[in-house]
Amino acid sequence: MEVPPDAVGRRVSCGGERATVRYVGPVPPTDGLWLGVEWDVPQRGKHDGSHQGVQYFTCRHPTGSSFVRPAKVSFGVDYLTAVRQAYVSDTDQLGQKVNIWPEQQKVRSLDELPSVLLNRCEVNGPGADGETRRLTPNVQWLDLSGTLLSCWEDVAAVTQQLDHLERLHLSNNRLSLPSDPPAHRRAFGSLRVLALNGCELTWPQVLVVVSMCPQLDNLSVEENQITDVQRPEGVLQCLRTLSLSSNPLEQDGVLGLSHLPRLEEINVSRTGLSTLRFEDAAPGCRTAMFPSLKSLNLDNNSITEWCVVDELAKLPSLVQFSCRGNRLVSSDGNPKTANQMLIAKLGQLVSLNSCQIFHEDRRGAELDYIKMFGEEWLKAGGRSQTSTDFSCRHPRYQSLIDKYGAPEEGEFKKPEPFALKNQLMKITFVFPEDAEREPIEKKLPASMVVQKVKGLLYRLLKVPAADLRLSYSSPKLLGTEFEIDSDLKTLQFYSIEAGDRVLVRWS
Repeated sequence: MEVPPDAVGRRVSCGGERATVRYVGPVPPTDGLWLGVEWDVPQRGKHDGSHQGVQYFTCRHPTGSSFVRPAKVSFGVDYLTAVRQAYVSDTDQLGQKVNIWPEQQKVRSLDELPSVLLNRCEVNGPGADGETRRLTPNVQWLDLSGTLLSCWEDVAAVTQQLDHLERLHLSNNRLSLPSDPPAHRRAFGSLRVLALNGCELTWPQVLVVVSMCPQLDNLSVEENQITDVQRPEGVLQCLRTLSLSSNPLEQDGVLGLSHLPRLEEINVSRTGLSTLRFEDAAPGCRTAMFPSLKSLNLDNNSITEWCVVDELAKLPSLVQFSCRGNRLVSSDGNPKTANQMLIAKLGQLVSLNSCQIFHEDRRGAELDYIKMFGEEWLKAGGRSQTSTDFSCRHPRYQSLIDKYGAPEEGEFKKPEPFALKNQLMKITFVFPEDAEREPIEKKLPASMVVQKVKGLLYRLLKVPAADLRLSYSSPKLLGTEFEIDSDLKTLQFYSIEAGDRVLVRWS
């Protein structure tokens, strides 16, 4: 295979994986030409660009590179060729070319296509000048994710010929930044949606890219190398939706976005966040930050403190919130109680964890919240002189008192402190058909399903779970034995309590 003269820096495909060429030349003591490549997936490599003590090139990962023969790689094809390969078959039985369209697209020729989806195709550049506008002039959505494009100039050479383009997906590419970003504003001038997931970008690099997209209102930069999100200056002023999911964000790292005037939705799930503070507003007051934010996704982070939720209550427009996969627990350890506290603390929510909050849900949550902390409220001074400490920890409590009235002492909820040992019960397993086997005592949670109990017994007895038959007897009902007939029910379902005996039989 002939190696292009500008091969260094080009993207290639090899064995289904993507890589960037870092070196072209000999690698003694072997003969012939080699390509030194840095893999997108470092686990595919073997070394850091060196061989027998000679450093031929460098890469970011100590074992992220390999030397491969040119014959084993593909440098790809241009956009025009890729479109024809994806949407036009070679010939039918009569020797005529036949269009092959996705079922949902009722078009008769390429120039009618509203979308071109070339995800994982080996596109390496634009093709002949002007041909893209002639071949696919009506494209509004272009997916070039995981291709062999190596620079933004090549992307711009395609998009500047697509006058109606609004949605561009470039995820899982490795694109070098443009040397003159303003020169490409026309190429991305109508773009509203941009996806750059998994592109190894930092936030400063993202800002360079979006400076070419003046009308952008939806940006996804998931799974990149974004840590601190500095305040955008003169860019992203039209942005409404932003996803930063799966980036290693610093704590409070998203506050740099707080002055974007139109930002309505942020996804910062799986970013490691544990805190969020709006220091411009006191507890119970409204922050000037994120003036238009309506939806926030904090799923699968490290949030453990309820003060973070009280900070979110300062957001003036927040109506949708998702907080699954965190470690916010109530004093009784019940996830449903924790959700009630979220609803009570965030008075404007209409949706929690993608579920609508109905009027009766809110009323019940707020009344329970009043009762749950009623005794603490009285000790803090009650209505007359509630302590500052209580007001900081429960900024909505007084407004709930005004709404529903103060709780009476008989209504106070005093949940048991949550601890695993308080949730376990001691059960004795006996073996009526094996008189020589001693009873076995185990501490098990009441929520354990019978199937898992049988799995435990299998490890103890080496008897297949399918052969086990369980029943139980209670000291409260001597002489009565109750069959346990469903593997999918819990011990609690069968009213099994501490001190009960579970009788184990098998064939």
